[in-house]
Amino acid sequence: MLDKRFFDAPIAHRALHDVTDGRPENSRAAIKAAIAQGFSIEIDLQLSSDGVAMAFHDYQLQRLAEAKGAVRQHSAAALGAMRLIGGDEGIPTFAEVLDLVAGRVPLLIEFKDQDGIMGPNVGDLEASAVQAVQGYDGPLAFMAFNPHSVAALRDLAPDVPRGLTTDPFHSDGWPLLPEAVRTRLKSIPDYDAVGACFISHSVDDLQSPEVARLKAGGAKVLCWTVTSVEQEQAARQIVDNITFEGYLPEDS
Repeated sequence: MLDKRFFDAPIAHRALHDVTDGRPENSRAAIKAAIAQGFSIEIDLQLSSDGVAMAFHDYQLQRLAEAKGAVRQHSAAALGAMRLIGGDEGIPTFAEVLDLVAGRVPLLIEFKDQDGIMGPNVGDLEASAVQAVQGYDGPLAFMAFNPHSVAALRDLAPDVPRGLTTDPFHSDGWPLLPEAVRTRLKSIPDYDAVGACFISHSVDDLQSPEVARLKAGGAKVLCWTVTSVEQEQAARQIVDNITFEGYLPEDS
């Protein structure tokens, strides 16, 4: 079950990032800013070449860092030395994020799919992250689009609440994902099997029957990613909390 503190304040997507103020996505600066304003924090994890969970969203470096190539091709030390665009720091490890947050606000961790097509070739990133959270004292939850990842987390860290990141999985948003996989995932069939207690669903698809079905069955519903007060007001008619970016929520 999600800690009740996950519903006390909106969740800052990739922390409270704003490159115009020197706070890139998933950066220490963005994390510190979210903590200062009392927001919960969502961060993403990718894996380094030497098996370290890193706080980074993309598979490729160039959009967010002053470097090129795949995250998976570089060591944690090398990634830590790569300057994030719009800031003055390198890519943090997940362990560094945990030390920085130190239980002061809820932390929602999204595991980026390491299989490539939402298949079962996962486990190394999950194992690294679970090792990092040993002894962590604070509200924490795991989630992923790939149900195999959530199943791995169920086995590795049964006491950490977990959920599915969900979407209608349209072809334009997921061009590399096989149609059969997209069709299956759209129906959110793995919720019970992976022992999930929440979903985080696309804000543009909150009226879907799958969301209604799970909510009626007791699932907590979060959503991604709200970008305006108007969108927030509509989403809150359905969800238990929002994940936001690009503005400050009404109750902040």
